[in-house]
Amino acid sequence: MQLSPDILRTFTAAARTLNFTQAARQLYLTQSAVSMQMNQLEKNLEKTLFRRIHRGVELTPDGENLLKYAVRLIRLHDEAVSALNQPEPDGLIRLGAAEDYASQHLPEILKRFRAEYPRVRVDLYCDLSENLLKMLEKKELDLCLCNSEKGEIEGEFLRHESVVWIGPKDSEPEKESPLPLALFHEGCMFRKWALQELAARGIPYRIACSSPSTAGVLAAVKSGSSIAPMGGSIPLAGFRILPQSLFGNLPSALVSLHRSGTSESMAQTCLARHITEEFRAMPLAAAHAK
Repeated sequence: MQLSPDILRTFTAAARTLNFTQAARQLYLTQSAVSMQMNQLEKNLEKTLFRRIHRGVELTPDGENLLKYAVRLIRLHDEAVSALNQPEPDGLIRLGAAEDYASQHLPEILKRFRAEYPRVRVDLYCDLSENLLKMLEKKELDLCLCNSEKGEIEGEFLRHESVVWIGPKDSEPEKESPLPLALFHEGCMFRKWALQELAARGIPYRIACSSPSTAGVLAAVKSGSSIAPMGGSIPLAGFRILPQSLFGNLPSALVSLHRSGTSESMAQTCLARHITEEFRAMPLAAAHAK
């Protein structure tokens, strides 16, 4: 069985979106073409990769296993083609990113990118998604990695980001009243969702910590002084994911990559590829406590 890059790209798009129609839009294919390719792939491998569910699909254990290899094979294929057929990119890329992604996910992405393209300089700007998009509109950024609430802003869809309530391992501030919270600054959708949910449930609260950074919010929670809403892809070792039943199931954010709209350099295209592949390969969602 030959696993071609094209079939692996289709499989990866379907596996990350868990929706053949969304995968088709990303790949500029029809939904029937994606379904046909995935059916043929399952037949050739003699494995069931997807389970059909209401409004989409979910990966089987065999599908999850193939996804890990598919992402690596596509990356190696593209790196080989780039190295052999194109001149080495250079220049400057101005990259904007929400702070949690910049601190938790981008370091490894940028490390690999710089190893592959040492002549390209990347300047990183961290801020709220709303502010970064304004910079992009003013042509002050080339690429922008953002959160949105319901996909209301245009961009290349990367993944859904679950939002969970977290607390410290060795204390239970969630039992206090008013409820002590560690939140990002005004303008953060996680903060807005948390306060809306608590207000809807009539739960009194106080803001024990307000920080512009993920590190600041996590430090406040780890100290035992508060709980916080946090993106599910953030490493949460040393914290507890609190039960949904206590404070409500928070919405998921949509993560997307945006381009300035001007003529894109080879370097920008390469960095965008590194980002999209990494984010689509992440675990789909952190498990919520029951």
